[in-house]
Amino acid sequence: MQYFVALKMGEKRVKEAREYLNTLCNEQAMPALALRDNKTNVWEPVGQENLYAVLSDAGGYVLTDSTGYMIVICDKNGISKALVRSLDAERKDIIVAKLRSDNIVEHKGDVVLPV
Repeated sequence: MQYFVALKMGEKRVKEAREYLNTLCNEQAMPALALRDNKTNVWEPVGQENLYAVLSDAGGYVLTDSTGYMIVICDKNGISKALVRSLDAERKDIIVAKLRSDNIVEHKGDVVLPV
């Protein structure tokens, strides 16, 4: 796939994931990755499916200048499309309950975050 075609597809998927996450977290979601990093010259957009992951420092992820939890909307490969940071346990639980009620499945594997 051509770079710009893959990028446009990925950007659209990121936008949709961010808009959805914004409805759950008071417009605090940030965009993430539009392209998959497959270490080749073949460009692929981030996947269309939406799963969620909950990350914390305890999980080996360093949240740097923020504390608490991060909720990520990602594809089946764990490529992040949108995220919200600095959630306390109560807010995290409320958002996760909404995700589950919308039948969004939890991603259990590793998550790729933007650098």
